Amino acid sequence: MSESPQGASPQAAADFVSGLAGRIIDNVEKVVIGKRQAVQHVVTALLSEGHVLMEDVPGVAKTVLAKSVARSIGGTFHRVQCTPDLLPSDITGSSVYNQGAGRFEFIPGPAFANILLADELNRATPRTQSALLECMAEGQITVDGATRELKRPFAVFATQNPIEYEGTFPLPEAQLDRFCVRISVGYPDESAEAAMLERLRLSHPVDDVAAVASLEEVSRAQGLVRTIFVHDEVRRYIVRLVRATRGHADLEYGAGPRATLAMFRMAQAAAAIQGMPYVVPDHGRVNWCV
Repeated sequence: MSESPQGASPQAAADFVSGLAGRIIDNVEKVVIGKRQAVQHVVTALLSEGHVLMEDVPGVAKTVLAKSVARSIGGTFHRVQCTPDLLPSDITGSSVYNQGAGRFEFIPGPAFANILLADELNRATPRTQSALLECMAEGQITVDGATRELKRPFAVFATQNPIEYEGTFPLPEAQLDRFCVRISVGYPDESAEAAMLERLRLSHPVDDVAAVASLEEVSRAQGLVRTIFVHDEVRRYIVRLVRATRGHADLEYGAGPRATLAMFRMAQAAAAIQGMPYVVPDHGRVNWCV
């Protein structure tokens, strides 16, 4: 087989991604017990350079999941608790006048991290929600006319509480469209919940999560995912799946081209995580199963 642009054969590229993803998933599962499928979807989204929306009831380890992923890859983690009085600059950062130096200096906001958790995003106002659009779509932030690149890898993990809507601002379609996957973690089963009590008896296990991968390895894996082979027929299958949503009688709005690209990248990542150097139709359906 010919070598990929990353300098590895297709099978070697898939093996590298699979090994890396396996280490991350196993490490996160030490903290988030009994939710392997949810962890797999999050890692798949990360390796496809996508963002994750976690919609679930309080207390099911959404924050812990995001924090564990950040620690597993040796990345920086920032959490923003969204409230109606949160300002865009509270996320992106702002320029502050330094009287001693006689000039304005930019103070980076929490968005300058590898993993940004926007907790209860729908409690922020639309103006503040929109502050995430540029960084999610382009990996950069523009403040006071200056554009600054974000750290790579970069991913936004946002949460929503689906049972309380008082004082919330529903995310517009343009915002939802930026997320690669929308998952529900769900309650743990009885044995997992009992194991959770034992693990939390003395301290929180997330405090002991060690890095099992480096940021450089994650960035390399993201590049290798793009080299996974996708046959023309599978590519057309993905396109047909997305286009079918646009004329479906039960749907008000169909998926846009950004969804097509996200589905394509997720399929490549899902194949690589399984150690396969090519995509099959089942990988193209991974986004519909979360």
